Amino acid sequence: MPNRLAHETSPYLLQHADNPVDWWPWSEEAFEEARRSDRPVLLSVGYSSCHWCHVMAHESFEDEATADFLNTHFVNVKVDREERPDVDAVYMEAVQAATGQGGWPMTVFLTPEAEPFYFGTYFPPAPRHGMPSFRQVLEGVRSAWTDRRDEVAEVAGKIVRDLAGREISYGGTEAPGEQELAQALLGLTREYDPQRGGFGGAPKFPASMVIEFLLRHHARTGAEGALQMAQDTCERMARGGIYDQLGGGFARYSVDRDWVVPHFEKMLYDNALLCRVYAHLWRATGSDLARRVALETADFMVRELRTEQGGFASALDADSDDGTGRHVEGAYYVWTPEQLREALGDDDAELAARYFGVTQEGTFEEGASVLQLPQRDEVFDAERVASVRARLLERRAARPAPGRDDKVVAAWNGLAIAALAETGAYFERPDLVEAAVGAADLLVRVHFDDQARLTRTSKDGKAGANAGVLEDYGDVAEGFLALASVTGEGVWLDFAGFLLDHVLARFVDEESGALFDTAADAERLIRRPQDPTDNAVPSGWSAAAGALLGYAAHTGSEPHRRAAERALGVVKALGPRVPRFIGWGLAVAEALLDGPREVAVVGPSLSDEATKTLHRTALLGTAPGAVVAVGAAESDEFPLLADRPLQQGAPAAYVCRNFTCDAPTTDPERLREALSS
Repeated sequence: MPNRLAHETSPYLLQHADNPVDWWPWSEEAFEEARRSDRPVLLSVGYSSCHWCHVMAHESFEDEATADFLNTHFVNVKVDREERPDVDAVYMEAVQAATGQGGWPMTVFLTPEAEPFYFGTYFPPAPRHGMPSFRQVLEGVRSAWTDRRDEVAEVAGKIVRDLAGREISYGGTEAPGEQELAQALLGLTREYDPQRGGFGGAPKFPASMVIEFLLRHHARTGAEGALQMAQDTCERMARGGIYDQLGGGFARYSVDRDWVVPHFEKMLYDNALLCRVYAHLWRATGSDLARRVALETADFMVRELRTEQGGFASALDADSDDGTGRHVEGAYYVWTPEQLREALGDDDAELAARYFGVTQEGTFEEGASVLQLPQRDEVFDAERVASVRARLLERRAARPAPGRDDKVVAAWNGLAIAALAETGAYFERPDLVEAAVGAADLLVRVHFDDQARLTRTSKDGKAGANAGVLEDYGDVAEGFLALASVTGEGVWLDFAGFLLDHVLARFVDEESGALFDTAADAERLIRRPQDPTDNAVPSGWSAAAGALLGYAAHTGSEPHRRAAERALGVVKALGPRVPRFIGWGLAVAEALLDGPREVAVVGPSLSDEATKTLHRTALLGTAPGAVVAVGAAESDEFPLLADRPLQQGAPAAYVCRNFTCDAPTTDPERLREALSS
């Protein structure tokens, strides 16, 4: 019989709706039940494409005996971390503080007042590798709750006090300058892997936001080392197994330093961020590889992640059926030499094995290989390779596909809107711009309320119950600003303004300029979460700072610019020390140092060819964080178009920064120079 999760919209919670565990969603009612029955709360946090979440669910939450014990002695609460990043952040901070590590599934035991007192991640069904079994943990916690309640209360109280005392060093409200950004670059150089690209060791994550900083730093300063690190990392990732060589798009991370074996889940946020990075790399260098990867990744998102309502789904699972009924990680993506022969015949299979690095021993498990593009001296016939790729893709499509998490997360759709709008504009693919507009329309229709407050998620066109957090407001505003620059439709600038007004009113600490992850009127947790570091996605803090700065450049709004500058104080503190974990903050700081530049393109109409040429030239400028407004002369579509006449009847571009404007130009080449120097 289904439990209470049967009525939820989260695919992750719905995966547990038929468990024998009597799950509750995160709610005040669950904690009321814990108080009424005098039981502790088991909080289990995960997400739908998490491999070890599935493993623990199968081993423990589907087991009748374990479920009976849980139902008797605990109130069991299941949370999708992608729906409730605030709940996840607060308790993950406690787990990391107590154990020195974290991850998912996250398993936390709470008092009925939601105070944590015991933590872990994955627990096996039987003791192994020095880990206690899940049943041993449950019995230990039940015993402590029953026999040593004072001790539990003391531990819980101390943890909550310790969390309250963990204050972030903001570095004041002064934005970083040349010195801090140079120090950040030096720090990245020390952590750079010159043999393999990327930063740090295994597991190795795609450093999209750091690469954005490197590209912007090179554009502003001419630093060749910054561009080289960005180029080499992008090439190594695109040639590695982390990139899907058949269908496009990136896996979550590489388990090794060489980008060979990925953790196979594909997340919307990674692909949106990396699509934009490769488009920007092409803009800076003209690299054919960057162009191909940007377009293939955009096409992957539209083909495999777009929902019927026009939004973008969160993720594809790592696991899928290997054809024997077993769910195996990577089964959809890997190939043996025998499978190549079955799909291609002997001659083409031999070519495919050389081209994609498929070996007899394999690079993954059980003799299978992850497809790569190894560097080779051999020259391959392009038409034959294209035929091989098409036939392998067709054969792969017949395999059981990985599951898809269909919920639409506002923040990640904001990232996708920015990536698709810009990629579509750069490569003259109006279908990609239309996909961005479709996702933006969905967010406005479904995720906005009548006061332009955001809902975090939706599914099947129905809004979820959880309020948007700071990253939702920042990333959606960023997407809308990119869409405004590309389409020339000022309504997207207006919508960005509504969201950023909420940031100023509900997320900013007026005294310090610091930003909180949740709104002042959001549900009260044991701590108000606040994390400025960029990890898998830009932090809400960095995302909001970037959007505030862009909006200020478009409108001249001093409150928005001042809020952005004050928010960047944390980048001054963290950039020189931990540059890998504040990449988007550093990229925003580059835009601030460059102005950012404000570009207005005016013409008789948006369909006029000379106007379109100037507009595209403006979008292709590499000046960090430049904003672009395009429209008819004297249009009121954008503030930047005011008092911008045609030049002797011809379309013209106006470039300004720091209250100073260049002479207007009708020459695309002069505009290109003005936006690249």
